[in-house]
Amino acid sequence: MSAKTNAKKKEQDKPQSSGLGLDGLGDLAGLLNEQPAANAGGAGPQELPLDLIDEDPHQPRTADNPGFSPESIAEIGETIKARGVKSPISVRENPDAPGRYLINHGARRYRGSKWAHKTTIPAFIDNDYNEADQVIENLQRNELTAREIADFIGRELAKGKKKGEIAKEIGKSPAFVTQHVTLLDLPEPIAEAFNSGRGKDVTVINELVTAYKKNPDEVAAWLADDSQELTRGSVKLLREFLEDKRSHEDGDRDPNTVDALTGKTDAEAGDGEQGPQDDDAKGKKEPKEADPDKLKKAIIQVKHDDRPARLILNRRPPAEGWAWLKYEDDGQEFEADLGTVQLVALLEG
Repeated sequence: MSAKTNAKKKEQDKPQSSGLGLDGLGDLAGLLNEQPAANAGGAGPQELPLDLIDEDPHQPRTADNPGFSPESIAEIGETIKARGVKSPISVRENPDAPGRYLINHGARRYRGSKWAHKTTIPAFIDNDYNEADQVIENLQRNELTAREIADFIGRELAKGKKKGEIAKEIGKSPAFVTQHVTLLDLPEPIAEAFNSGRGKDVTVINELVTAYKKNPDEVAAWLADDSQELTRGSVKLLREFLEDKRSHEDGDRDPNTVDALTGKTDAEAGDGEQGPQDDDAKGKKEPKEADPDKLKKAIIQVKHDDRPARLILNRRPPAEGWAWLKYEDDGQEFEADLGTVQLVALLEG
């Protein structure tokens, strides 16, 4: 037998490997022992121990958010106890505590899991996350109170950001941001109504602020009545009453108008206050001829956020390129960048 034949026979007599020898098992064992690496949301959810997860101390939702009430957490806890967490939470690595995580979103599911005495929770690890992302997430779920939104906007303004930048960042209109900025510095009577939860509608609060600037005593007295409901309709009636009162003081209101506070008509309240000499003096006044080339009262109709509005010409704008507007449909007054306003018509009032 030749040397070549002997070599071939020896090769055939060697044990054949199946590809799963001990050397291969060693590599496989190493893979199995590796911990899953943190990712930016590319992989699926992992079961993370609850005791390695912390809530973000800077999350937009505060302790008094209705979603964090004991009753609300108990409700979600019962469903988690029965069915588990079906929608994973999102976390990021805690830069100040290696090996621990901060919640991006899912604090209620986290609290509900602890209530249900769970030890782990499904979670995505997403390190590309910031406070604006948290606000957007909660805005989309309608889980933020007006105060929480205002506080976030206030923090962003303190960083030097413009209202327009913040609006774009959270996917809202500039008017939305402006309305919530108003909540950061409310007059005391309105702040009390808002903070107590009596008034939650941001539009209503803004309308009250507008009325308060012109008639602080009347608005404060109106709010002092705890039985008074704070709705868009009631505030609209209040503003109409205050405007009628101002017209009366200027001599333009119907004398048969009943005063909402005294219950008397203007004529009854004014009996004996006007002497005959005043009547004679008024009778001597001659009306001026109107100039046909001039508008008695200009009304500038515009569009903002696809809603009809008009410019408020007698209010000083906050800055160049801005103006005060009033929506035609609900009477809301607000500041707006003129770059976001479309001119529709110039009319005579």
